[in-house]
Amino acid sequence: MAAEPMGIERALALGANHVVGRYRYELATQRWWWSDETFQIYGFAPGEVVPTTTLVLAHKHPDDRAHVSRVLEDAALTGEPFSSVHRIMDAGGRERTLTVVGQGRRDPRTRQVHALVGYFIDVTAAVKARAGEAANASIRASAATRAPIEQAKGIIAFALGIDAEEAFEYLRSTSNHANIAVRDVARRIVELARTASAAADVAAALTPPRPVSTAAASQPL
Repeated sequence: MAAEPMGIERALALGANHVVGRYRYELATQRWWWSDETFQIYGFAPGEVVPTTTLVLAHKHPDDRAHVSRVLEDAALTGEPFSSVHRIMDAGGRERTLTVVGQGRRDPRTRQVHALVGYFIDVTAAVKARAGEAANASIRASAATRAPIEQAKGIIAFALGIDAEEAFEYLRSTSNHANIAVRDVARRIVELARTASAAADVAAALTPPRPVSTAAASQPL
């Protein structure tokens, strides 16, 4: 039983404002008892439907349905504490992410698992918040990379008297020639521009060496 609260603690660690509902699943009848909060999680008013395994699986996200079915089957056989994170489609067609934790109940005489009990925790808000944070971090990282590239393009365009598109092609060809990422070449150009006496000095410093022709190489010094 100790594993059940641990599972809840892990789920609640994702953030606040979770809805936590209780359940009991009778294996012989495949009937479920839900608390009012569990009905809410699934998008129903309390008592609006009769929970069954068929209903429960029907609301699972199609990509997660087989996984949830396996989790229930394994738990019914072993009675061991379990936890799972999966998605459902509630009665209103909204996708929700749930953490489910539970364990088996055994008949005191036969020692056979006759029920599963536990909790559903709606962690949808926390998952969305985490996804939003990851997206913002990605945008910030992209902006941090893009800024020196745009600065380098401006420096090159000014130094060589070309437009921004040609400046980027110059930057890209320099990157390919030196086998260095464009963002790193751009940072070098910006750093050089801060110390160079003129932008032309930067362009000259980063101009790839021209390949020496065979004929020229054979000429005496």
